[in-house]
Amino acid sequence: MCIYRQLIPMSQTKLQIINNLQPALIVTKREVRDQFRDWRIVFPVIMLTLIFPALMNFTARQAVRFVEKYQAPIVGDRLIPFLLMIVGFFPISVSLVIALESFVGEKERHSIEPLLCSPLTNNQLYMGKSPAAMIPPILASYLGITVYLAGVHLQIGWSPPAILLVQILLLTTVQAILMVSGAIVISSQTTSVRAANLLSSFIIIPMALLIQGESMVMFWARYNVLWWIILGQLLITGLLIRTGLAYFNREDLLGRELDVLNLGWAWSHFKHALLGRARTISQWYRYEISQAFLNMGVPIIITSIVIIIGIIAGSQIAKHFPLPVRLLSFEKLNQGFVEELEAIKFYSPIGMGAIWWHNIRTIIIATLLGIFSFGVLGLVVLMLPMGFIAYIASNVAMSGSNPVTFLVGLVLPHGLIEIPAIILAGAAILRLGAVLTAPAKGKTIGEAWISELAQWAKITCGVVFPLFLLAALIEVFLTPQIAVWIFSK
Repeated sequence: MCIYRQLIPMSQTKLQIINNLQPALIVTKREVRDQFRDWRIVFPVIMLTLIFPALMNFTARQAVRFVEKYQAPIVGDRLIPFLLMIVGFFPISVSLVIALESFVGEKERHSIEPLLCSPLTNNQLYMGKSPAAMIPPILASYLGITVYLAGVHLQIGWSPPAILLVQILLLTTVQAILMVSGAIVISSQTTSVRAANLLSSFIIIPMALLIQGESMVMFWARYNVLWWIILGQLLITGLLIRTGLAYFNREDLLGRELDVLNLGWAWSHFKHALLGRARTISQWYRYEISQAFLNMGVPIIITSIVIIIGIIAGSQIAKHFPLPVRLLSFEKLNQGFVEELEAIKFYSPIGMGAIWWHNIRTIIIATLLGIFSFGVLGLVVLMLPMGFIAYIASNVAMSGSNPVTFLVGLVLPHGLIEIPAIILAGAAILRLGAVLTAPAKGKTIGEAWISELAQWAKITCGVVFPLFLLAALIEVFLTPQIAVWIFSK
């Protein structure tokens, strides 16, 4: 009886999910049918998809013949899988225009009003449009991969390992869904196809940089890394889909006629969110900064976990790429090292300013990267210094020296201030990057982002930068003294 009662809510939930998906699937079916009816869409995509793999086949054949002359077949072996990945990526970039026009294109053609006036909910309408824009790029990518593999097999007899083929297919599929998800978000938030096409650069350029990173993995034949790349892109895709669902509103789509850049309004909104009710510096720290800290709990925990992962990664890398022992054995250092350490010209305000500016510049770069990656790349930038310190400390331990001596003498004095500041900065960047993934009630996407930018400025300018200044002061005037005292013993 208890089991029967538990099954009833489960069945009702499944039935509710099916009922919510059916209207969305009707929209998907309509969109796909209309796309494949239009020869102006199908013909260019198919032709470009067929021509590009043929060009890559010719490139692969010529490359293999060239490297065989110089007894370097490994270059050709690594080039062919790389070209396979490029062949899968090319149709996605060509078909991206379909996703960019999914909402704003129909708005300009005045064909979306009947659909927006239907009894569909905002989520059903958005989820119906999204798969329809994803199907053509994915099918075109699969077609290009098939043509390329068939051509390479017939010409030079090469076939990919099964695991590599699965990785390429998954990578292609995830990249298609990622780019289309971003394009649909842009299409639903812009007022013209021209603006959507220009904003698509924020999708194509990061993906092009990602392809360059993937090419390094392919040429080094580190194919296991592709699984992590696939997982990372899946996470970003989920965040993009959540962003689109959070901020899609049919009334706003119909009501917006022109996006006007109102710098005065943006500055006023930012200033109000930054200063709040504070009239003095003490009031600002007492009310606004303390209030900003109340929302930082979860981001601080996530940032701390990422820092710990960076430390573990640095320690593991040291085992695979160790440094020469003679560089790190502190017990063998003579008095000359101490004299050189004492002679370092750090003891000046200029050195302190240089260190402070370096830390500020790092936070700015991490923030810019975090804005375009939901905070992910920003955390990666901040975890690199901790990973490097762990790498050096692990090498010191492997050389037979005491890593505690290294950490206490060169890192800990200013690190006690700098590391908490890095964690706070990472948490603020994570919140700023992830603000678009959660709906802000009563706010547009611009208002929500400006408000969160003000929260980032409170933490970064009000807490992080002063802590960095204090850490730079300690690093210049105190850390060298402690290091000289420890290493001279």
